Amino acid sequence: MINHIVIGTDGSETADRAVEQAVELARRFGANLAVVSAYKPVSATKQREVAGEHLPGDLRHGVGPRDQVNLVIAAAAEKAAAVGVDVQPVAIEGDAVTAILDTAEKLNADLIVVGNKGMSGARRMLGSVPNNISHNAPCSVFIVNTA
Repeated sequence: MINHIVIGTDGSETADRAVEQAVELARRFGANLAVVSAYKPVSATKQREVAGEHLPGDLRHGVGPRDQVNLVIAAAAEKAAAVGVDVQPVAIEGDAVTAILDTAEKLNADLIVVGNKGMSGARRMLGSVPNNISHNAPCSVFIVNTA
């Protein structure tokens, strides 16, 4: 039985195809869906350039990549909620592979869904998100053909 599904997304067109598959799987199984996206921290200098000196430090951290990630996971969560799927948005500072794997482990996920972007050509040899997840996942992995 599949009760918990984790989907990683970066908001790209190919990731959106994987999100659609994850949402449909969650709907059919009546599973909970965690939508995960990772972001890189912004340097203090860049934060001041973007946010200005007038913002308190705790608010500056949320300006930049975190805002973009929040929009990405909110859009995916909205798709899931629209069809009655219980969804949990998860934004994590760091790299995508670690964010997805840590979330799957923390939630005791039954399935991780990722797109196949980067599984061919040079990226396949250097290590792509789906390759790394498929080799290190604590549960089953469904790799969506997003072509």
